[in-house]
Amino acid sequence: MNLYRRFGRWRRARILERNAIPSDVFDATAAALPILHGLDADERTRLREAASLFIHGKAFSAAGGAAVDDATQHIIALQACLLTLNLGEDSYRGWSEIILYPDEFLRDLEEIDEAGVVHRSRDILAGESWHGGPLVLSIADVETSGQTDGVNVVLHEFAHKLDMLNGDANGFPPLHRGMDAAAWARDFSAAYEDLCAHVDAGKDTAIDPYATTNPAEFFAVLTEVFFETPRLLDAEYPAIYRQLQQFYRQHPLARLEAHA
Repeated sequence: MNLYRRFGRWRRARILERNAIPSDVFDATAAALPILHGLDADERTRLREAASLFIHGKAFSAAGGAAVDDATQHIIALQACLLTLNLGEDSYRGWSEIILYPDEFLRDLEEIDEAGVVHRSRDILAGESWHGGPLVLSIADVETSGQTDGVNVVLHEFAHKLDMLNGDANGFPPLHRGMDAAAWARDFSAAYEDLCAHVDAGKDTAIDPYATTNPAEFFAVLTEVFFETPRLLDAEYPAIYRQLQQFYRQHPLARLEAHA
């Protein structure tokens, strides 16, 4: 083992020795998040370590009068690290700050149409991810995440961060060796076009119509569904379930059925 790797392991162990989430706090947080209930003992151990390292490595900043406590940080960290549980610990590299608002927040938008006319508007958001910059979340929405109801702002925004590992978010994150990029593009394009067609036709959809905004939002929304309501995704778009199973190296549906 080279000196750099030895130092890295020593530093990791040192951080965990000093900053590990107490086991009782981890257990209580995980118990309040049904999305985590199917994890086995080894997965829980690794998640606790990953979440502890995550909190140590990121700055949590308050905005809009928010009060950022340890409990909020733990809820975010456990769910963010669920996504990367079987990925590299550097999956959230390249940025350092999480900004927390007490509730939904406003973002000013400015777009130029084909005629060169500037259009200004405001969006009300529960979360936002910036390429190379901070991730922004509403604490009110964080506190309702992880309840297996299919909506999870934490998973959504952190999925964008994974998508951005190879550039701007576009629904095509860096795939692992052995994954078929052409199959990913084919399956995601087909599912995206199908959902868009249903929404355009005014039909009710089991998947949040927000997923049709663009391919990046489609990937983020379907990541929410994959972990929150895997049975729904497997029923609606089984090819997408298989792609996300390969990408995240997890099988939430099997975990759900084993825990039932």
